Amino acid sequence: MLIEIRDLCKIYHMGDIEVRALDRVTLNVEKGEYVAIMGPSGSGKSTLMNLIGCLDTATSGQYILNGQEVSGLDDSALAHIRNAEIGFVFQTFNLLPRTTALENVEVPLIYGGTHRRHRHRLAREALERVGLGDRIRHTPNELSGGQRQRVAIARALVNNPSLILADEPTGNLDSRSSEEIIGLFTKLNEAGNTIVLVTHEEDIAAHAHRIVRLLDGKIQEDRVLTAPGQHHDH
Repeated sequence: MLIEIRDLCKIYHMGDIEVRALDRVTLNVEKGEYVAIMGPSGSGKSTLMNLIGCLDTATSGQYILNGQEVSGLDDSALAHIRNAEIGFVFQTFNLLPRTTALENVEVPLIYGGTHRRHRHRLAREALERVGLGDRIRHTPNELSGGQRQRVAIARALVNNPSLILADEPTGNLDSRSSEEIIGLFTKLNEAGNTIVLVTHEEDIAAHAHRIVRLLDGKIQEDRVLTAPGQHHDH
């Protein structure tokens, strides 16, 4: 099991008011799954995303990622897990503006202390996997939105993470680029990558194998669309 979540709670205190952003959520995700997390604004989906991504820690409950108990770790241990286990893809791409695609993809490897020549090779391979082998010297402003998101996906892949975590990855893209990016996620999942995708768009979520819907900090529905490996046509 890649993700094991038990009775996870996240409580925020705003003055005297206690806000239960997550209310005893229990969720398992197996290796190789492709899961979409959905829910309206304020449902807890961003909070859950931040906890799964080790960007934040829970108030109570248990979170085990790839066999490691995450719940009690300090910031530096969390940072290490984020870099080793998780590839992030954000709505806003989060690329460094004045550096090439190749250099952007190398960023996680620099944190990980990978040797320079090895770093170049891994970054180039990751860009080739997302169809940008011919764009490695381009800076983000020389690329389209869809291409920028591909660079971000290559950066997420470069460490060979256990989990790709994507937060509204098509939120800033036109419909054609969105389709390309979602097609790329499907291909990555077919190649064995575990993907957890947060979205509020039904047509994007429909490409996943499983949809988890949150409402008021609780899981309202957890529905399998297709078994991993069985792909449905659109």
